[in-house]
Order: sequence, then C-alpha cells, then structure tokens
Amino acid sequence: MVEWVHIPGFAPYVETLAAMEARAEAIAAGHAEEAIWLLEHPPLYTSGTSARAEDLTDPHRFEVHETRRGGQYTYHGPGQRVVYCMLDVKARGGPKGGDVRCFVRGLEDWVIAALAEFNVTGVIRPGRVGVWVERPDRPANSDGSVAEAKIAAIGIKIRRWVSFHGIAINVDPDLSHFGGIVPCGIKEHGVTSLVDLGLPVAMGDLDAALMRTFDGAFAFAGSTCAL
Repeated sequence: MVEWVHIPGFAPYVETLAAMEARAEAIAAGHAEEAIWLLEHPPLYTSGTSARAEDLTDPHRFEVHETRRGGQYTYHGPGQRVVYCMLDVKARGGPKGGDVRCFVRGLEDWVIAALAEFNVTGVIRPGRVGVWVERPDRPANSDGSVAEAKIAAIGIKIRRWVSFHGIAINVDPDLSHFGGIVPCGIKEHGVTSLVDLGLPVAMGDLDAALMRTFDGAFAFAGSTCAL
C-alpha cells in the first residue's frame, strides 16, 4: 500500500524535509506504509551532493537550502509539482530488487507515462538525469540536433533502502526563477513546463495522471533499467 498525501498551500521547506525524513525512517522500521506527498514550495533553491558553487549564479534571489539528495542545484516554487517519494527500493528496484539504477529508471518511466496522458513525449538522455522534451520551435543545437528542454528533475536519497526527496515537474512555474542557478549543472539546455508547451494543464490534472500511471511504470521499469 502507498499512502498518497496532498499537502495544500506552500509547504515550508525545512519543516517538510524533517517530516519526510521521519516518515522514511518509520517505513524502514516497519512502522508505516510507503508514501507519496504531492505539494508546492515557496520559491527557493536547493543544492544536492554534487552541486558546484559557481552554478549558484544569484545566491541572494531566493533562500538556498543544502540537501543530502543526489544531484546539483534545482529550483522549487509555485506552479511546480513536487513529488516526494518515500518508497521501498528493495521492492521497486528492478526484477531482483535493490537496484538503485532500476529504481531511478522507474521514476523516469513514471514521469514519462504521466506526461504521455497529455500527449507530451518525455525522453531521457544519457548523462542527464531527469525528463526532457524536444523543442523544435526553438533554435537548433550547435550540432544541428533539435533543441531540448527539461520538464522534470529527479533527485533522491536512499537510507536503509527507503527513498526520500523525489521529483519536480514543471506545470506552470515562473521559468525566469530558474535564472539564479544553472539547473542541474547543465548550461546547454533550457527548462520548460506544460503550460509553456501550450497545454492548459492544472495541478490536479497532473496529480490524477501520476496516480493512474504509478503502478504500471514501476512494473515496466524492471525490463528497461539498463542505463
């Protein structure tokens, strides 16, 4: 059983992080079920364990929070669906269980399946964790390939085989807010959102799609997790 929790309003980051870590500990101890929290944060930047100081280009724009998740700098704010995933990695990490690469692929497959419900084709790229979309309406890359933009970031921490942190999907955030960082350390590609793609998707629409596609995405990940 996975408990789905919608947190209304703008969840304060520090308090939410503490509650998430406590829930992950309870799951690992066998005192609580797996959980997925759906929420929004006020505008802020977070740094992962691989963050480079030079990628925080405007340190005074919003609050900056150091985290113990994987990844680099990312932005959270209104209009972005944050999905905190407190899940059993041994159960969901591929056909043999406990494969972290398979677990991350499951998260990526989940986002891709949810986006497909709105006829958006999400893709993954080697060396670029997260989910991307092609933007043929933007200038091509220097090598002539179609421009791409990031629509979802993924960064997790695993403790005692339970994950926490998770996914951030851009529904309709202020994309200029990403300008204070180099998102996920990647300068060559921009960011986008469902509304930026011309789709009037509401947060509740995305939540429903995430709930519909969750089980199927993790079931499929076991056969596609060779990264």
